[in-house]
Amino acid sequence: MTHAIEITDLTKNFGSIHALSHLNLSVSSGEIFGLIGPNGAGKTTALRIISTLLLPTSGTVKVFGLDVVREADEVRKIITYLPEEAGAYRNLSGREYLEFMAKFRSKDKNETRDTVKEAAEICGLGERLKDKAKTYSKGMKRRLLVARALMTKPKLAILDEPTSGLDVLHSYHVREIIKSYVKEHGVTVLLSSHNMLEVEHLCDRVALVSKGQVVAEGRPQELKEKFGSANLEEVFAKVVGFA
Repeated sequence: MTHAIEITDLTKNFGSIHALSHLNLSVSSGEIFGLIGPNGAGKTTALRIISTLLLPTSGTVKVFGLDVVREADEVRKIITYLPEEAGAYRNLSGREYLEFMAKFRSKDKNETRDTVKEAAEICGLGERLKDKAKTYSKGMKRRLLVARALMTKPKLAILDEPTSGLDVLHSYHVREIIKSYVKEHGVTVLLSSHNMLEVEHLCDRVALVSKGQVVAEGRPQELKEKFGSANLEEVFAKVVGFA
């Protein structure tokens, strides 16, 4: 099976703070893989290293066989990254924002048009794409940003807290976007979330991260059975010693 991501002995220190400590992880091509854990567990640091935005202290990370340090430019051509704190340009309409972002990857006007059309279908905002982003609710902005991350059909989409702060309906819509897009286009998705119940329903496999290390990994159902738990929240509590 092809590995979309291979992480070997990954360590990242910020001075005396050990954000990641000898992390080992692999993600298969075409799956939705979730990183879950509490604040400060190292999830976002790992995502940023995979996205070529941070350099590791030691260890290696490969994305479809490309080293994220030595071959960073090539990695960037096949991935997209949606940070938790990402935002759209307030004074651009949704469509203008998508057009602006599409031009970074598109070779010509036709490709830009097709990419924006794809994004419009993904986000489902319809006529509201004519309105400025500053008029959007948080849920609408997040749908726009997820569409931006997926519209170029990347080999790997890295999503940090894709439904953070959203209500039930918008969260559901974003999850369905991710699930249907992976199924239709074979995109690999790596996402982090504090919402373990959401990850349980969305991800093929998950890794529970604590203090910069993977403390358990597997399919959600396998982990629940292994630890005799009703859900992943209980699994995590048991693994990290809270229960």
